Amino acid sequence: MSEYNRKDHLYLKAKEEGYRSRAAYKLREVQDTYTIMKSGDRVLDVGAWPGGWTQVALEFVGQRGAVTAIDLQPLEPIDDQRCQLITGDARDLGEILGTNEPCFDVVISDMSAKLTGIKEADQAAAVGCAELALYVAEQQLKSGGNFVAKVFKGGDVEGFVKSARPRFNKLVRSELKSTRNTSNEFYVIGLGFRR
Repeated sequence: MSEYNRKDHLYLKAKEEGYRSRAAYKLREVQDTYTIMKSGDRVLDVGAWPGGWTQVALEFVGQRGAVTAIDLQPLEPIDDQRCQLITGDARDLGEILGTNEPCFDVVISDMSAKLTGIKEADQAAAVGCAELALYVAEQQLKSGGNFVAKVFKGGDVEGFVKSARPRFNKLVRSELKSTRNTSNEFYVIGLGFRR
């Protein structure tokens, strides 16, 4: 098992290219492989802090698209009229936006729970984050829309994948090259939401 290095080459590349986190390259890799976003899309980034995925989403939605980012923790401003940053609970998004009509083409989430060091608790919290992202997608995602969420191996993650599968025309599990070697994370990618 390789040693954990917080400041690896992608961390340094992110700093150099102006991304808020090395996770930006994970979303770029998902986009390059599955084309989850297209020009004109409205994207919702759930659990968006610090905003690396929001920055990448803005690159792919074009001038007619828009990105809404929500997190319990305030995000540093992004100077882009196509971007809306919300500090709040994603479960309350319909109320915050003033509509319960599904209005997003893509829902993405790289959300993680704060780790306690207790394996079972951390695994349960990680699945809880993915379940929250899927719950929000069920409320906010248009029919035919796409979904991406981070999960970790272990715990009841297989139960989560099994419950998510029927909600999409296609659901894939993807281990990304941009994930650290020491991580047991993978991404659940749902294509073609069935409303």
